[in-house]
Amino acid sequence: MPGSAITITVKLFAAYQEVIGSPEIELKLPAGSTVQQVGEYFWAQYPALEPLRTVTNFGVNLNFVPGDTPLQQGDEVVLIPPVSGG
Repeated sequence: MPGSAITITVKLFAAYQEVIGSPEIELKLPAGSTVQQVGEYFWAQYPALEPLRTVTNFGVNLNFVPGDTPLQQGDEVVLIPPVSGG
């Protein structure tokens, strides 16, 4: 259906949460959007997050997924930055 949109929830952790200032946000995207496009949105809107582009992994509905995974209405997306500590 041309022009249709989906709404997803993006859970934010670590540097993403620090820069954006919220633990989660809702995004409305065109139907057919991929999880990589969610990353692209954040890297464009928040330039401080650009260095995380090459090291961020993606999760959808509690599963690790590749960037080309298409999103569905109501999906929960997680951008997973590198973690350190011990």
